[in-house]
Formats: sequence, structure tokens, C-alpha cells
Amino acid sequence: MKTIAKLGLTSLMIIALLFSCKKADYASEESADLKMATDSTAVSSSAAVEQKDSKQKFIRTADIKFKVKNVVKSTYAIENAVTKFGGFVTYTNLQSNIQNQIKTKISQDSTLQTTKYTVENNITIRVPNTQLDTVIKSIAKQIDFLDFRVIKADDVSLKLLANQLSQKRSAVSEKRVEKAIDSKGKKINDIMQAENALANQKEANDNHTIENLSIQDQINFSTVTLQLYQNETIRQETMASEKDSAAYKPNLGIQTIDALKSGWYILEAILVFFVNLWPFVLIGLGGFFIYKKYVKK
Repeated sequence: MKTIAKLGLTSLMIIALLFSCKKADYASEESADLKMATDSTAVSSSAAVEQKDSKQKFIRTADIKFKVKNVVKSTYAIENAVTKFGGFVTYTNLQSNIQNQIKTKISQDSTLQTTKYTVENNITIRVPNTQLDTVIKSIAKQIDFLDFRVIKADDVSLKLLANQLSQKRSAVSEKRVEKAIDSKGKKINDIMQAENALANQKEANDNHTIENLSIQDQINFSTVTLQLYQNETIRQETMASEKDSAAYKPNLGIQTIDALKSGWYILEAILVFFVNLWPFVLIGLGGFFIYKKYVKK
């Protein structure tokens, strides 16, 4: 019986050990999956990689929003990485947004100001299309939590071809119009109409040239838009309290002297007022004596 009991106890211990090992393996797999979610390879995409042997022309763009530990430090790290790989920053807007601000009086002359705020930065960068994948992987090192990432590769090969063909047609039309002006343009009206047509052809040709240069620039340098933010931060600062108006009032003695002065000024004003009325008083007295001496008799 003791042997059977020992075998049973041993079996239970083995089963418990196997179960704990399996649970540990599952936890490690889950941790690995979570780590993969923030790994740089999970942020990049094959759309960001240039195919060297491809004849297609792509305009590549990326839009990424993510949380970081510290927006300011991550901003400097990203800007340094962009410069390192031949890119440049075209826009950056680093700002703090105050969510709440509370002032608490902690002493007669001190106040504790508690500010809750978030820091964010919107960045637009241009990087060589050959370095887009590398730059995105460098940026991914700053990610604490990824909100989203959108990477697009728009094929503009046909657009470039269409513009080139339009340029050729415009060039041919220009030559024909120039030849017509030189050989057949006799009247001033005919010459003016031909010159206007030639100017329109040249303008259309220039527009196609500029558009092709713009497209080629977007092909050579990919545009990446980044939205960085961090957790809400609390900042506390002790500052001097603002005194109320009563604190600035003079003492009772000074107020009494000021009241006496004010009263004296009022009395002077009254006396001056009555003195200014002396013509009316004089006329009134004269009228009274005339009435009493003549009218009454």
C-alpha cells in the first residue's frame, strides 16, 4: 500500500510539473508575440522597400502614429536618424496641451500650482526612397505603443509617360507654329493669333515639364508623416500667492488723515462755490432794497 501511495504521489508531481512547464511555454510565447507587435519589423512593410530591377516608378508615403516615452527625446532621435540617412525635416510642431490646472493655497504667501498636460509633436520628413525602409525601422525603436501605420506605394509610371508624350506633341506643334509665323504670317492679325497659339503651346509644355519634375522629386524622396505623443504628465510648482486688495490698504492713521484732507477739500469747494455766486447775491440785495423803498410805498 505504501508503494502504491508513493507511485501515486510521484505521478501527481510529474503531472503538475508538466502542466507548469506548458503554462510557462504559453506565457513565453504570448510575451514574444507582444514583443513582436512593437518590433521594428512589424512597423515596416514591403511597400517601403524599393525593387531595384523593377521598371515601375512609385511614389511612397507613410503615415504613422505612436506613443513614446518622451516626445522631446524621441523627436531629437528621429531628426538625427533622418539626417543620417540623407533626409530632411519639412515640418515639426512640438507643443504641450494643458488638460487641467489647479491652484492650492498651502500657506499665507505660497500657492501650489498643479498642471496636467500632454506633449505631442507632428513631424513631416522627406527621405530618399532607397532609405525609406531603413528610416522607418529606426523610427520604430522609439515606439512604446503603435496606434497605426499606413504605407502607400502609388505607381506613377503611366503618368510620367503621358506627360512625356504630351511634351513631344507640344514640341512638334511649337515648331510648326514657328515655321508658319516665319513663312506665311503676313497680316498683323494672323501673326498675333499665331503668336498666342505658340505661347499657349509653350506654356503647356512648361507645365508638363514642371509636373514631371514634381513627380520625379516625390519618387526620389518619400514623404513620412509622424504623430508622436506621450502619457499625461503632472507638473507641480510652488509660487508666491497673490495678495488680496485688503492687504494693500493703508493703516487706520493714514486713512484718518486722508479723510480729514478730503473733508477739507470738500469744504473749500463749497466755499468757492458760494463765492462764485456773489453777482447773483448782489443783484438780489439790490432788488430787495428797490422793492422795499419804492414799490412798497
